[in-house]
Amino acid sequence: MAYKTASPDRYQLLKTFARENRKNATPAEDVLWDYLRGNQLGIKFLRQHIIGDYIVDFASREGGLIIEIDGGYHSEPRQQEDDKSREQDLERMGYHIIRFTNEEVLFSPDNVIMQIENYFNG
Repeated sequence: MAYKTASPDRYQLLKTFARENRKNATPAEDVLWDYLRGNQLGIKFLRQHIIGDYIVDFASREGGLIIEIDGGYHSEPRQQEDDKSREQDLERMGYHIIRFTNEEVLFSPDNVIMQIENYFNG
């Protein structure tokens, strides 16, 4: 998959936000990153990665997969509309998106990892 980056006029701002997001990761993001980091699944993942004009929680550029971890505010109608639009844009760029809730990652990490592996083995 070809590498896609942000518009040049937005990249530095997004880069700053991504860096802050990595420094202030949620507990669920930290848990999942412990499983994904260092190619532990045989797949390279990046966290808080810029794709287009978005920052995604985790991305495998080679595998074309984006993993998003959703907190409670993602159940709000306005956020659901925004998420749908964002997903459509990212899918047009050639990515597949898998979403997990914070609770799924924190309380069923083995199931989350199995779903990620199924995407690649699938």
